[in-house]
Amino acid sequence: MTAASEAKSILRRLGVGEAVWGGTLPARSPIDGSSAGAVVETGDLEAVVARAAAAFDRWKRVPAPRRGELVRLLGEELRASKSDLARLVTLEAGKIVSEGLGEVQEMIDVCDFAVGLSRQLYGLTLPSERPGHHMRETWQPLGPVLVISAFNFPVAVWAWNACLALVCGDPVIWKPSEKTLLSALATQAILDRALARFGDAPEGLAQVVIGGREAGAALAADARIPLVSATGSTRMGKAVARTVAARLGRSLLELGGNNAMIVTPSADLDMAVRAIAFSAVGTCGQRCTSLRRLLVHESIADALIARLGAAYETLPIGDPREDGVLVGPLIDEDAFGAFETALRRAADEGGEVVVGGERVDRDGVYVRPAIVRMPAQTAVVRHETFAPILYVLTWSDFDAAVAMQNAVPQGLSSCVFTDSVREAEQFLSAWGSDCGIANVNIGPSGAEIGGAFGGEKDTGGGRESGSDAWKAYMRRQTQTVNFSRDLPLAQGVRFDV
Repeated sequence: MTAASEAKSILRRLGVGEAVWGGTLPARSPIDGSSAGAVVETGDLEAVVARAAAAFDRWKRVPAPRRGELVRLLGEELRASKSDLARLVTLEAGKIVSEGLGEVQEMIDVCDFAVGLSRQLYGLTLPSERPGHHMRETWQPLGPVLVISAFNFPVAVWAWNACLALVCGDPVIWKPSEKTLLSALATQAILDRALARFGDAPEGLAQVVIGGREAGAALAADARIPLVSATGSTRMGKAVARTVAARLGRSLLELGGNNAMIVTPSADLDMAVRAIAFSAVGTCGQRCTSLRRLLVHESIADALIARLGAAYETLPIGDPREDGVLVGPLIDEDAFGAFETALRRAADEGGEVVVGGERVDRDGVYVRPAIVRMPAQTAVVRHETFAPILYVLTWSDFDAAVAMQNAVPQGLSSCVFTDSVREAEQFLSAWGSDCGIANVNIGPSGAEIGGAFGGEKDTGGGRESGSDAWKAYMRRQTQTVNFSRDLPLAQGVRFDV
């Protein structure tokens, strides 16, 4: 059975009807290039936004713990459909089976987090300088939220945003990547089951918009959508930010990463090799947190590169549905073009390919992950290529290594492997890593949902998922109540009439 045929079978089991077919947007699997058909585009975007605005008027009146009940039911439905949805992620995004399962588990975990959050949307009580006055700060629902997601996490990114937005009182409009439309339709079908069990949710509370870049741009420009949460390339994020800023809206951006690992002489190299392998080649190097740059102390560089090269030579590459496969396909031919171009540029800039870099002869777009030793942090190294290329550079001074790590436009994830407390703490200090995520003795990829996820600089500055990321989906309001019979003004101002 082709990957696309299997995907259609799963869609039928999940309740996605035949009405989605017969459109203009192709649905293909990167596993073997097979086509499931073409999906119907959403026609009336004005109606989508109008439904979301009407839903907001009702949903913001529902108590937050009751809103959390909907997300709890979503978590139950995801548990029941985990294997099917995970398989669909594998078929459509090319992830190996355990990564597909892990992505759906992440959705379930975020549901659990958001359910608890629905009873903890805390504000503050503040002392007033005026006698007989009470002052407090509270958080109110914001309005419809637009979620623009990328192909590499076709369902988890929606869950990070949607679960928090729903408990905060906000309807959700989802514009998924054109490359992973089936996973979005399946997720909506699962959510529809939760909505049916919930019973009194307003129409338009959660909608999927099927379309290309033009649809996303039109929605981002709509002033009725106060928050746009966009995940994707820095180029895309800058375009979204300009559009949203022009109408004084808010944008929550999760954009490019060019993540580094610093390996020091005291590091446990066995651990480092395992962390490098997963971080650099997992999802075929198509994670925003993938390891792109390996910064190794010059005294251990040759030994570490030799061990990595041996590990890369034995990487099982192939159909991600098969047991034992660790590296699946690139998403499409454009991704392979970027892979080839980056390797050519690296060679022009003095790089030497240690291992990999070739295309694998089979249906789909498969490559051998590459390790490239570079003489310096050149232009190609500073650019994020969404493919399994690991650039290796050496250093002799730890301060210089940290400076090298920070000397790229992106600022998402980072890590250091060391057994030195001083090096570890310096890396985590204010003058250490400038990234939103900083790890010690674990790789840059594979964040847990409890911590707010996001980065700085060209990564966009947004934060999703855990911690207090919920505040992005709400509006802050300072409230003052005068329960006295006087009317004193603040700062001692007198205005007697």
